[in-house]
Amino acid sequence: MASSSIKHDVTSNGDALRFGLDSVKREIVGSHPLESLRENSNTFWEDKKKMGLALTYGSSFNLRRDLDTQILARFQRPPGALPSSMLGLEALTGALDDFGFEDYLNLPQNSESFRPADMHHGMEVRLGISKGPVQPSFF
Repeated sequence: MASSSIKHDVTSNGDALRFGLDSVKREIVGSHPLESLRENSNTFWEDKKKMGLALTYGSSFNLRRDLDTQILARFQRPPGALPSSMLGLEALTGALDDFGFEDYLNLPQNSESFRPADMHHGMEVRLGISKGPVQPSFF
């Protein structure tokens, strides 16, 4: 018999005083329909682009490109004042040419509830010593 209860882990972020309490609404409410449509269209066009590159340059081109993407996605600055720009990854994927609304609207640095990063905690999370998000940006 199926259970109709909602699984909720109260201690998921580890430190309620530092990161706040988790909400059940965030787990129940899904993403906006336009957001899922945008993600689906992005994956569709990426698959089409990969197929075109494989037909043009051969199947090994996509393997090399995937390896380069994995390498460039792992390169990041330590948490702190300067965020990682991921310039190499953006150049490889062609994201430098795209200018979306997220590039100029709703920047977290412009928010009233923004708090600077705790570099000590960020390195603890990255090294696996502590749990929780690397940088909680909002109260």
